[in-house]
Amino acid sequence: MAVRVLPDYLINQIAAGEVVERPASVVKELVENALDAGADQIMVDVVDGGRTLISVIDNGCGMGCDDLRRAITRHATSKLPDDDLLNINFMGFRGEALPSIASVSDMTIDTCNGMDENGWQIDATTGEVKPSDWEAGTRIRVRNLFAKTPARLKFLRGDRAEMMSVLDVVKRLAMARSDVGFVLNNKWRFQKNEDLIERIVSVMGEDVRDRMLEVDAESKSSTGMRLAGFISEPTLRRASSVDQYLFVNGRPVKDKVLVGALRAAYMDVMHAREFPLCALYLTVPTNTVDVNVSPAKTEVHFLEPGHVRSFIIKTLRDRLAQTMLAPKVSGPADVPAAPQSQAQRVFASSSVPRQAPVKFDFGIRKESFQVNDDLLRNVIAANKIEVPDEGGADPRIDNTIVVDLPLGRVVGQVGNKYIIAQKGDNMVVVDQHAAHERITYEKLRTNKIKTQPLLTPIVVNMREEDVGAIVDIADELKKSGLVVDAFGDKAIAIFEKPADWDLNWDDVLRAVADEVRENGHSSQLSEKLHLKLANYACHHSVRAGQKLDVVQMDALLRDIEKTERAGQCNHGRPVYKFIPISEMDTWFERL
Repeated sequence: MAVRVLPDYLINQIAAGEVVERPASVVKELVENALDAGADQIMVDVVDGGRTLISVIDNGCGMGCDDLRRAITRHATSKLPDDDLLNINFMGFRGEALPSIASVSDMTIDTCNGMDENGWQIDATTGEVKPSDWEAGTRIRVRNLFAKTPARLKFLRGDRAEMMSVLDVVKRLAMARSDVGFVLNNKWRFQKNEDLIERIVSVMGEDVRDRMLEVDAESKSSTGMRLAGFISEPTLRRASSVDQYLFVNGRPVKDKVLVGALRAAYMDVMHAREFPLCALYLTVPTNTVDVNVSPAKTEVHFLEPGHVRSFIIKTLRDRLAQTMLAPKVSGPADVPAAPQSQAQRVFASSSVPRQAPVKFDFGIRKESFQVNDDLLRNVIAANKIEVPDEGGADPRIDNTIVVDLPLGRVVGQVGNKYIIAQKGDNMVVVDQHAAHERITYEKLRTNKIKTQPLLTPIVVNMREEDVGAIVDIADELKKSGLVVDAFGDKAIAIFEKPADWDLNWDDVLRAVADEVRENGHSSQLSEKLHLKLANYACHHSVRAGQKLDVVQMDALLRDIEKTERAGQCNHGRPVYKFIPISEMDTWFERL
């Protein structure tokens, strides 16, 4: 069969199959072009889920007549001034979007660059250009999508499903550029120059307000790599990854390295079937990332994916690890500088940080709640308080002293399961098992993993490509207590393994190799380590149904306040809840 060159219209339709999968793909390409044109206000209108009409209007720089003609030809772009594919600083750059869209629809473009006497309009089907009364920016209207390719049209989903996909695209681009205003169908609006956290609330919903943790870190070993944005508290989660927004150099991406790192960071604070929320912006030097790996531009390749992954995991885990205790501040200004009783001096000189003051009246509490010297000693020891020398009592000082305890003062125990405390105007309910489980787990996790050197190495026969995958992450496996190296071209030798781990190492290493070849990394071993520690912590912690005295309850609260990732146990269940007394008032109609 003779070799022939395909006609242009067929070439464009083939390209459209890679770039234009559905109406949402068209919206993505057109809005990205608008952003590259410098627009700070973009209006999108979609009819019938995008089948009948897609209209995108922007206030960008617009085009002149000659540029408009060239814009609908293949591989025509204004975005690679140096012809350097490793230095791409634009959302779009391939020059395929407009001709591809035109090949499967009826498309017209109105534009004005502000310098010509009038605007211009082009019919992409005929190529005819004529003067237009369009005054500024660009309007692109795409009608009858896939009408020229009916076989593609039948694969579209219902109008509502296609509309939701369009909304998802607009949300992701709105998250990428909080300085730009977006309007979709005059219904979904995102204001220009919103604070990022306000844009996050607009996109994700009001329930995320005050429950997102700010992240901002730079890599110490790689110049120019920075991670910024927000992640959710572990107790704020979704049933899917719908509210995970990830960006590389300002570009929305769905990248396996980033998704895997996010999952690993939350591994011991959230159930595997639940998903954290995030808006994370990774900045890397342009020559260390390839954004030209797919026509849809949703994937990237990193030059050093392992380094990127470890940097993200460490940054997020450090943020999640912050304890409840705030930075230390000086004592309350209204406490007189005069000799006090022992209890008063202990708390007045306490190194315990304060957020909002909690008042203790030891004269009353001692009688009502049996707060005794044992409790006082326990609080002193738990918080490493230095007790000053004895001094004379001062009649001007009453028995009320001020100290901050983030989880408040113990009131009692309910059902031998929950510790009840009061913190300011809130009742605090603490799950005693979940709290002690987190404390125990963190102590185990910070201990060095015990390894067992093997007199005779365990040899696992594998395919050559699997051996290469294992060797590539040998340093990462070593952190989990597994020391390995190549044993010839088609085998891996295990020289050390975690003590007391009797696993089928053939299956484990093959699963690890499969994951590395698929994602560039593996979390198999670290997840097994987490499960082992989590199970141990669960079985060696205070149980639900176990009666505790006041001293034990107070010790548990003081310990959890100083523990990393204290808001949830290592299975992802919440450790404590704050219930405002004002909310309780509504239960009893005290309005």
